[in-house]
Amino acid sequence: MLRPHLPLNALRAFEASARHLSFTRAAIELCVTQAAVSHQVKSLEAQLKVTLFKRLPRGLMLTSEGETLLPVLRDCFDRIAQTLGRFDGGHYREVLTVGAVGTFAVGWLLPRLGDFQARYPFIDLRLSTNNNRVDVAAEGLDYAIRFGTGAWHGIEALELLQAPLSVLCVPEIARQLHSPADLLGQTLLRSYRTDEWPQWFQAAGLGSNSLLPQSIVFDSSLGMLEAALQGLGVALAPPLMFARQLASGAVVQPFDIGIVTGSYWLTRLQSRAQTPAMDAFKAWLLEALAA
Repeated sequence: MLRPHLPLNALRAFEASARHLSFTRAAIELCVTQAAVSHQVKSLEAQLKVTLFKRLPRGLMLTSEGETLLPVLRDCFDRIAQTLGRFDGGHYREVLTVGAVGTFAVGWLLPRLGDFQARYPFIDLRLSTNNNRVDVAAEGLDYAIRFGTGAWHGIEALELLQAPLSVLCVPEIARQLHSPADLLGQTLLRSYRTDEWPQWFQAAGLGSNSLLPQSIVFDSSLGMLEAALQGLGVALAPPLMFARQLASGAVVQPFDIGIVTGSYWLTRLQSRAQTPAMDAFKAWLLEALAA
């Protein structure tokens, strides 16, 4: 139970003295006299009925009770300082930590983040990217945007959008592709999901048992498309996430055939309480997607 009257000045005097192991240096830091610091520490010892320091001829040494109290105070003072540091111009700056699969982060989220910052200037967004393997709890994430079916244990998932996979390649290769069957003579760039190209060939009317040519496996669509841009082969990737490359003509989509293998989801731990920053990000995200 908290004591009804916390001796904050005495606690500050003890913490500074413990860091410096000197009443004199603590007094200089706190802009008071050495006698005032010594008096505050003695007052705290009397209230707690313990000895916090051993007074030595050339300084101080913490007792076991002092060593127990010091890290707790350091943590509390650090947290207070961090919280006070988030006030800016009469507003409280709230931190929001989001992890996102790299394809979505680069292809959809980053081009729109300027709008989020303009509308919520007092939310400090911390964005990390991944290749769709993420541990929300271990990484301390408020939200994770991931690709899949929406079924993750202990996770609340909100579907954001589907991003069908289609063939993407440089114009030079596209000119060689007159029908889907021509892809069988190309190097196929694919993810670690071995069923995606067979599904696409089946959707193109070639049958899922077509003998696949040489392929290169990537752990992200970003790396896969970069390989396609360098002419290393034909990618099976979501055109929606590479709209800028398509608009510039750097890559083209030779066939209007797509397959749906999952969706992008906004996920959080079911045990994670919603914060105002989380509510704001979720509302903005859904509004941007609807637009």
